Parts: sequence; structure tokens; C-alpha cells
Amino acid sequence: MKHVLLETNVDAPKYRGKVRDTYDLGDERLLIVATDRVSALDVVLPIGIPRKGEVLTRLSAWWFDRIREVIPNHFLALVDETNAADLPIEIPAELYGRSMLVRKARRIDVECIARGYLAGSAWKEYRETGTVGGVPLGQGLRESDRLPEPVFTPTTKADTGHDEPMTYSELEAMAGEDAANVMKLRTLAIYSYAHTIAAERGIIIADTKLEFGYRDEEIIVIDEALTPDSSRFWPVKGYEPGRAQESYDKQPIRDWLAASGWRDGQPPPPIPDEIVAATSQRYREVYTMLTGEELPE
Repeated sequence: MKHVLLETNVDAPKYRGKVRDTYDLGDERLLIVATDRVSALDVVLPIGIPRKGEVLTRLSAWWFDRIREVIPNHFLALVDETNAADLPIEIPAELYGRSMLVRKARRIDVECIARGYLAGSAWKEYRETGTVGGVPLGQGLRESDRLPEPVFTPTTKADTGHDEPMTYSELEAMAGEDAANVMKLRTLAIYSYAHTIAAERGIIIADTKLEFGYRDEEIIVIDEALTPDSSRFWPVKGYEPGRAQESYDKQPIRDWLAASGWRDGQPPPPIPDEIVAATSQRYREVYTMLTGEELPE
């Protein structure tokens, strides 16, 4: 198994996020490198998940290629041994396959979430108020039920700490009516398209979050797209409303942290090797199911 990559160092101005390191190439492009860092419950843990960064980058590239003809995005190329020499800076081979070359865009500080099923915070809200994202729903829905139609639920975009829910009116006030409408329509369109594609491959996309930015005057999709970090992936096989579902993401780590007695604000405890391995396996498995390919060795 390849080693875990937690830090990168390239000769260009750098912005360090929770998982990605973004480098300014000095022109109209950025280099985005997905490390194997993992955050859970809004905390970046002191461990990495083997090959996680490759899955995030390669899967985002796979989706960006498929939606670009209908909805514009920032993706230019997956960086590997075939094109790395074309970059204005030298990057080490360990970054191949986990790096994307993208167009610069001015980020809109909103997380745009499409929810097609009652799960997570949507299920919590529904139990308390009968709504999801402030949208009233009928009575009697169960955990993990499919919603009558997908719901758009924006939140704030927090670099640290918790994202906070926004009403659609708050989004309009912050971004403008036209921009809010574009982000909503494009988020729901991408979700509906991806849900169909994934279902054919044995995966339910329960919800997903997207980010947008301005490229000139156009609103385009940026950051990542439809990965285990940004989406809730469930296996079609075994799907059963009325309970929480198994998911292809970092759920083993979340579950272990919850069972360990760890509390928000405390230093995170060491994660057992078997939990790390199980999480890595889930990332690789969902990549193969969606793309039909194994990660390159």
C-alpha cells in the first residue's frame, strides 16, 4: 500500500485547507493537491487515510469531465507523469494522480447542498420541525426515506469550525437573487444527473455538497465534485428506510470517535490501524464502483 501523504511542499504560494493544499501558479491557474489528511466532526485528525487523496482527485476529475458540457467547472486536467513537465513549477512524483490543474475563480462563500434522502442533519430537522431546509414535508417519513423531490439546503462556508444553515432568502441577500438561483438550479441538476449515474452502478447518492465561484461573469463549479468527502454514498444493495445506512466514506472513523467517548474540543485520540484500513477500503471501493476502474498502482 502506498504511503500516507499529510503535507506537500511545492515552490509556489500555498493555501492549506483541511484536506487540500492549493498552489497559485502565477497565471490564471491553480494546482490543487488532495492529501490523505482526514477531518471528522470538524477536527483534522493526526492521521491519514491511505490513497484517500487520489480517490478525491481522480473521482472529482471523472465527474467534472461528465458535467462540463452542461454545467461549466474549473477543471482543466489531472496532473500525472504525462503532463507534469508542462507545469511552470516542478512537482514530485508522489503528487501525480492526486493533483488537479484548475482555472482560478472567485469563490462564493456558500456550501450548496442537494438532499434527496432523509439523513444526517436533514433527518434531525425533520424530526424536530417536519421540514428540511425550511421546506415543509409530509408526515410519517422515516430515516433514510427518499424525499418526494430533492431539496436545496445552503449553508455558510467555514474554513474552521461548523458550517451554519442558511435560508434561501439569506443566500439571496448574501450572493444576489440571480446568483442564488443559478447555484440552486445547478446544484439540483448535478445531483439529479449524478444520482441516476450512480444508481446504475449500485450506489445511492443521498446528498452532496458543491461549491461555486465566479470565472469572469459566469458562475462555475469549483473545489471537488461528488466524492466520499462531499457526498453521502450508500450501497443500493441493503438499502432499507427506517434506519441509518452503511456509507462509503469516513463513517468508520466517526463511529469509532463517538464510541471512544471523545468530545468536541478535546485532542483527538489515536485511531486504530484497523479503522484506518477499513476507511481506506471504503474510499477505494466507491471509486471502483463508480468509474469501473481500479486505482493505478
